[in-house]
Parts: sequence; C-alpha cells; structure tokens
Amino acid sequence: MGLREVAIHAWSWLNYKPIYSNDLGMPNRRAFPEAQAMWVPAQDERRLAAYKLLAAYDQNQAAELAAVGGDLHARDRREYGDPSMLIDTVMAHVLGREQTITVPGAEHEGSDTADADTTMAARVQELLRDWAESEQLPMRLQQAERKAVALGDGVYRLAWDRGKNRPILRVHDPGFYFPVIGEDDDGGEFPTRVHFAWELPEDTKRGLKARIRRITYELDWIRPLTAPGVDQAGRAVRAPVPSDLPEDAAEGDQPPPPLGPGDMLDPGTGAISRMYAWNDQPSFVTCYLTDATWNLGDIKGPCDVDSLPLEAAAFATRSDGELLDHLDLLLDFIPVVHLPNTVPSAEEHWGQSSLAKVLQVLDELAGSDTDSARASATTGSPMVGIWGKAATGNHAQEVAPGQVWTLGEGGGMVAVDTSRNLAELRNHVNDQRDRVATVARIPAVALGTMDPSKVPSGYALQLSLGPLDSLVASMRLARDHKYSLLLKFAQRLFLAGQHPDWAGVQPQPAKVTFGAYTPTDKAAVLEQVTTGVEKGVLSLETGVRMLQDAGFPIDDAAEEIERIQSRQFAAAKALADATGDSGAVGDYLGIDLNPDPVAPAVVLPALPGNQAAADDQATADDAPDAAVASGNGKPGQDRGNAR
Repeated sequence: MGLREVAIHAWSWLNYKPIYSNDLGMPNRRAFPEAQAMWVPAQDERRLAAYKLLAAYDQNQAAELAAVGGDLHARDRREYGDPSMLIDTVMAHVLGREQTITVPGAEHEGSDTADADTTMAARVQELLRDWAESEQLPMRLQQAERKAVALGDGVYRLAWDRGKNRPILRVHDPGFYFPVIGEDDDGGEFPTRVHFAWELPEDTKRGLKARIRRITYELDWIRPLTAPGVDQAGRAVRAPVPSDLPEDAAEGDQPPPPLGPGDMLDPGTGAISRMYAWNDQPSFVTCYLTDATWNLGDIKGPCDVDSLPLEAAAFATRSDGELLDHLDLLLDFIPVVHLPNTVPSAEEHWGQSSLAKVLQVLDELAGSDTDSARASATTGSPMVGIWGKAATGNHAQEVAPGQVWTLGEGGGMVAVDTSRNLAELRNHVNDQRDRVATVARIPAVALGTMDPSKVPSGYALQLSLGPLDSLVASMRLARDHKYSLLLKFAQRLFLAGQHPDWAGVQPQPAKVTFGAYTPTDKAAVLEQVTTGVEKGVLSLETGVRMLQDAGFPIDDAAEEIERIQSRQFAAAKALADATGDSGAVGDYLGIDLNPDPVAPAVVLPALPGNQAAADDQATADDAPDAAVASGNGKPGQDRGNAR
C-alpha cells in the first residue's frame, strides 16, 4: 500500500524537514554528500547530516542549505542569529563565570588536620592547575562545549608531546568521531576501538589524489615488541623484533617472544602482562595507535571506516621516527573523552543538541522575521493608488519625497497603510521568542531580554530561574564524570611520560568545578555572611565560600581567612581571656608572640629589731628557687603564689 515507515531514533526530531528525511527516510544527497560517502557506516549517515544541518542554523545558513535541497524561496528567508544566541547563552550558563580544578582534600592543606593524603592532594591540584594554564584549558573547554551544545556531542583527545614534555589537549568535531559499538555493547560504556576519519580533497598542485585519513585507537592484548620495517612491496610497516634462543635452550625449542621494557611473559598461558605506574595489579591490555591514509581510488569493494584494507594504506611517521602502525602507547586506556550535551538515554552513546526541542519554533521565528521585513518595506514606502485625469494608465509609478502630482477634476489618491500588520507581526515574533525561552528552559531574565526594573523582588527572580536551574543541573551531571576522566587521563600521561615534577605522585580524583551562572545580589550576600558570622550561626570558612560563589574576588579561601583573622584583635583578646594561652592567640593572629615574662619574686621588708627574720629573708633571697620548689616555710609559699 506504500505506507511510510515512521522511524524514531536519536535524530528523528529532524524528520519534519524534507531536506533531512525524504520519502525513503534518508537525508537529501545533494545537501549532505558527506554523509553519503562510501566509507561512512550506514548508522552514522543521519548523525553526520544532523551535525551539518545544526551547524547551518548556528552560522545563519539554514536557508542556504534548504535552497540546495530544492526550496526555491529559501534564500529570501531572514535569519537574525537567534539559534546562535541560544547556543551561546546555554554554553555560558553551563560553564559558569569561571572553571576551577579541585582535588578533594586539598582545601585542608596547612590546617591542623593535614596529613600525607592532604599534602598529596594539594600537590596534584597545583600540578594540574599549572598544566591547565599551560594548555589553555578554559579556551579548550569553550571550544568543546560549543560543539556539544550546538551539535549534541563534543570530543577531547589527549596525547603526550615529547617536545612540550606534557600532555596536549585537542578538541575535535564530532563529525570526525566514529566509535565502534557492537550489537552486544552498551552504548553508555566507552568502546574499545575509536576512529577519527575525514576526507582530504584532491590537490592538483601537489599531485595528490583524493584521500581518506583515519586515526585509530584500539585496546587489545599486549603483543611482542615491534619495530619499524618494510614489507615485500617496500611499504613501511611495523614488524616483530627477532629474538634468539637462550644458551641453555634444548634443540627444537621455540625462541621466546621479544618483550618490551617491564613486560612479563606467563609461560603457562603465553600472555604478556605489564605493570603500569597507576595500577596495583599487572594489566594484560594496552592501547595501539594507527595513523593511516588511503587513496579513494585504491579502495575496492564494499567497506566502511572500520574495515578499510590495511594492505592499501600508507602509515604516518611520528616526529621521533616511530611508525604509527599499531604503535604501543604504553597505556591501558584510550586517551579520548566523548562529551555528550545531555544525559544519554539508556544504552545510547550520543547526546542531544540544545536546539533539538525548539528547532521548529526557530523556523517559525525566521518566517515571521521575513514577513516583518516585507511588511516594514511597505510601511516605510507605502503603496499609493491615484485616479483622475492626471493618472497615466494602470502601470505603477515611483513615489519619492518632494514629488508633486497634479490631478484633474474628480481625481484623488490613497495610501495603503500596513503599519497594523507590522505591529501584529512584531507581537507574534515576541510570542515566538517567549515560546523558545519556555521550551528551552531559558527564562527571559537569563537571555537578557527582560527589563530588570520589572522584576518585583529577588524571590520572584529566583522562582523565574527555576527551569534554568534544573537545565544546568542536568547538563552538568552529564559532564561531571567526563571531566573527571579527562583529568585522570592527564595525570596518567604525566606518569607515563616520566615528568620529573610528577615523580612519586599518586593519581588523585580531580574534577572541574563550574562557577555560578545566575545573577547574584552581592550586597545581600555580603549582609547575610556578615550577620551569620557575627551571630555565630555561620563559620568564617562557610562565609568566605559563600562570598566566593557570589563572585567576590577571593582567590584562596584559606589565605583570605588568615588575613581576616590577623586583623581581628578584639577576637584575639577574647581568646586570650578565655584560654590564657598566648600560643593560641599567636596562631590565631598568624604571628609569633614572645612568651609571657616571669613575674619577679616578692621581697618582704625585714622587721626592725628582728634579726632572725632578717636572716631568714637573706637566706630566702640567696636561694629563691629552692624555697619555691620545696614549698617549705611561709615565705617560700608566698613567693610561689606570687610567681
């Protein structure tokens, strides 16, 4: 009967667009030729087409792409950057005002409860922050987050750079990212084989044909040691290193496989294990890197990015001369982090763009903007109708400022007023923008389109930001584990690269903490902290943390607390009165206090006419310490009390 099949998948929210889903349910070939390439897997065609379509909305080129798909009137459509504004707004709120690397336990460094674990956490935190500054981590975060918010996915890739002597971090377009997920694999788990692939156009000046480049990371069993060599065709490949029999080997014995530094062979199973610096137990797996290029004309038969024939590939060479043909990276993980924009559905791998739910409203908004532009043209230059003897036929005449028409008897003229239509269209545009804000959970106050004077109270402002709070909480939940994984990989790469500053360092759980994103009344927060600390219902540490979250320029909370306490002389006096301990007062003020001077011994005057009392007094003066220590005799006891 020709019934159309309805497909619901991760990108089926684009099915309403004819350019994306034709009668066969596939993207338009003219608009998305990249998605139809022979090496692109069938399950990735819709994903790549969706990425290109979303990128067109971000760059105000959705109409241009629709025109390629056959829409003859698409180029007349106005696009004023509403999708791009929405993407930038969501990204800014997710990242917050600042991003900070934190290691749990490092905040107790320098306190009385600090121990070896605290010292190690503080050291790792400092080293990671130094690396983040050298690698320009805030800029990399914005690059990846914009991809994730706009397209639904972002990808980080780490690698050890021998020249810079540190891990380098790179951001990739998700359209180049092809994870191999089997039928029985859980899409939520990270795959064991990942490809980065893209086409290189033909370069006639350099004599290069159209090519495909593929970079592959794969977790596999540890194999015997290999080295660069050549095959029978003279092509550069990696080959096993030959090994010799030991001197005590019997005739007919097979030589043992060559092992890399630190590798161990199990004679019973033949498996090779390796002890990594970050593991407590030996591991039997490692990560292999392959960087290969194919000429499109050399690929014969049906194949995709995962089954390209290696016998027709040309392998790249690293700067140190290592051939990138299943090169052992000496890592037991794939240094790639996939960043979904939203929490993926069960057993799904991909995130969803922030434009997904509002794309149809954005199309309607672009159409209303186009109609408003047309109506404004007729409002500014109205259509005029004239009649009478001076009217010259039925053809249109130009209306210009200062132009005078002389009409005969019975003549007249009228102008068509379209200003009411323009006003209605503008109201409709405002309604559609409110709909976009409602569906996307971005209130008008967060978009900056609300007049601050119209907010009745701070409580009403907080209520209006409720949808935004839930949106940001959900999106940050999807990112917490990914950024912790990114920092874990960076620590392991430092250890694998044997960086001298990381000698003896134990990897610590670290995370990227995002700052506040909502507008904050700093004066109100300062008043709350002042009152709470003064009344004793808030600790000074909690108050300083609240000030940091509110955006006050406090870099180090512990240092700020020390500065505050060093000037609280009234509190120090109260501490001295309560404890009588000058050492505690000095620690509180952060200064060294001299010990309390010893009170002088009390000398009682001799009674006149009483030589015996005078002799006793002289004896006590000669040995006061003995008198005090023994406690014998009334004078000694008095002097002990005076002391």
